[in-house]
Amino acid sequence: MFQTIITFIIVFSILVIIHEFGHFYFAKKAGILVREFAIGMGPKIFSHRKNGTTYTIRMLPIGGYVRMAGIGDEDTELKPGMPLNITLDEEQQVIQIDLSNKQHLQAVPIELLEADLEHALFIKGIIPGSSEPVRYAVKRDATIIETDGTEVQIAPIDVQYQSAPLLKRMLTNFAGPMNNFILGIAVFIAIAFVQGGVTVNESRLGEIQPDSPAEAAGLRENDEVLAVNGDATADWTELVTSIQANPGNQITLTVVTDGEEARDVLVTPDTKTDEQGNEYGLIGVAVPMNRTLMAKISYGFKEFWVIATSIFGLVFAMFRTGFQADSFGGPVAIYAATEQVVDYGFLSVLSFLAYLSINLGVVNLLPIPALDGGKLLLNLVEGIRGKPLDPEKEGIITAIGMGLLLLLMVIVTWNDIQRFFFGQ
Repeated sequence: MFQTIITFIIVFSILVIIHEFGHFYFAKKAGILVREFAIGMGPKIFSHRKNGTTYTIRMLPIGGYVRMAGIGDEDTELKPGMPLNITLDEEQQVIQIDLSNKQHLQAVPIELLEADLEHALFIKGIIPGSSEPVRYAVKRDATIIETDGTEVQIAPIDVQYQSAPLLKRMLTNFAGPMNNFILGIAVFIAIAFVQGGVTVNESRLGEIQPDSPAEAAGLRENDEVLAVNGDATADWTELVTSIQANPGNQITLTVVTDGEEARDVLVTPDTKTDEQGNEYGLIGVAVPMNRTLMAKISYGFKEFWVIATSIFGLVFAMFRTGFQADSFGGPVAIYAATEQVVDYGFLSVLSFLAYLSINLGVVNLLPIPALDGGKLLLNLVEGIRGKPLDPEKEGIITAIGMGLLLLLMVIVTWNDIQRFFFGQ
């Protein structure tokens, strides 16, 4: 239980950090101010501010986000009549705006009349006890302490998302899924190196186990098996099936060693019993491996292609046959799967991580508002039209997409809970 929880948190955190770091890195390169890099959702439990970005860890390990200036800044909107505490530097310029209602000895309390933190960079208000309004210049790197205590930097218009060139915004939006793809490919390649090669579905013998029926019969690694009891075997799957069907019965393998003439080898499989009590034969031979460097490297790309195309195929099939919530799995389903892969060892956990990473990247590329694919679609529309959508309309589209995603998440999570904890 404890091992499963720790593994789940580590796997989920790696997926989120890698995904969000892609957005973060390319946003920085595009000159976009990244106000917050958050791991997790919900209440903040840790924060650290560096180079204009606040790094936070939040309570619920079910996601994360990169908060870019110019996208979803409603919490930092300053409205007339708001009470503020501002901190000034030696030149009487505002370096901090506190919305948290906490008292600071060096802060100046004012009632806001007017503010512009994008173009003219000023704050105008009335200090308690005075009837005359005061106006202060605001420094470009001034910060706002939000109501929950999170400190974020203000965003002049030139460092906001919409001010970046279109191509750089597209790269910023694509970078999250791209990082997930890179992680998945890299992990699969690492697995190939750790296990010494890539398994292949060929009618050929892999490593011969010591003191096994195969060793006693004189079989060698890389022997090609042409037939079992005279019946041709096309691949490893057929070979295993034929052997397992003969527990304790002597069988004849027709093999070729190093290109020599075919020869018959007699071998008697050991008898083993599975969990259901069924007997099967085993001769002590591992699955054959391709140990070349190219095979190990190409393995990552082949697995990526298989997983990505299967997910896209599933999505397209749903458009034809109709939506089914059971086809999706949320954090609960991932936790349940984690519980299973942990029992199979470290390489299985790595393989699970790679699969989830590619899965996350593909799903995020779906052209749904609020997902990266939806943002890329809006970028594409902007490129075709030659101008961006009206911010208000884009906000409505994104809000609708976010609402639908949240609804889907609730449905999927409920289905997962019913399926994995109540067996329904």
